[in-house]
Amino acid sequence: MSFYDLPKAKRTQLVKKIEQEILDNLEHNTILSLQKYFSDGDTYIRKTAYLAVGNIYFANQSLKQKIVANLGKLFKSDNEKVRQTVINAIGETGKKEAEPALKLFEQAILDNHHIVRNAVIGSLKKMGEKNPKPVLAFSKKFLHHANPEVRRQVIHGVELRGRTHPEDLLPLLKEVQFEKNRRVRNITIHVLGQISYKKDCLEKVIKSLKQWENKELVKDALAEILETHKAYEKF
Repeated sequence: MSFYDLPKAKRTQLVKKIEQEILDNLEHNTILSLQKYFSDGDTYIRKTAYLAVGNIYFANQSLKQKIVANLGKLFKSDNEKVRQTVINAIGETGKKEAEPALKLFEQAILDNHHIVRNAVIGSLKKMGEKNPKPVLAFSKKFLHHANPEVRRQVIHGVELRGRTHPEDLLPLLKEVQFEKNRRVRNITIHVLGQISYKKDCLEKVIKSLKQWENKELVKDALAEILETHKAYEKF
């Protein structure tokens, strides 16, 4: 039976059970529960587990180093679900303490499985909302990486910060305005569209685009912005 097949009361019990098991294991120097829940086939069980790790991390000062070390060990797993959940878990800790998470992301952005790379994007997004400075610095560092997939990930990863503070993101996007790779170029245009429709953001985006040299990209970005506003106008 999957997580959301359970009644709400049972789900609440299961969340508490999973968190307690992980805490007990960490306190007794074993990661059996982490391995079990991180590899579960149910997305929501894995999510419950990585949220539990975040809660335990900030509630137990004495376990912080142990958690980071064990997540590093688990990231060596051959199971992509485990590696994915490791990145989501350390992304939770990175909302306040970014350095351990960003160190592991440097490996994860080159992972051979897309669900792990997508977890990096999701973790950068949630960290960027709460702890933007190190995330923006990390993204800038990889804007010109030789691997276009890495460039795409770091651009997509800072999207949510741009929705509330476009002035933080627009200089990074301007830096890649002459990107040749189609997927990277497309995500740049997509992010411009996504940040443009949020409150007080459109004017800042347009003002920035007026200063860009790549007029072809600006034209495509303006078309994307128009389509985005049409799509969201009913909301």
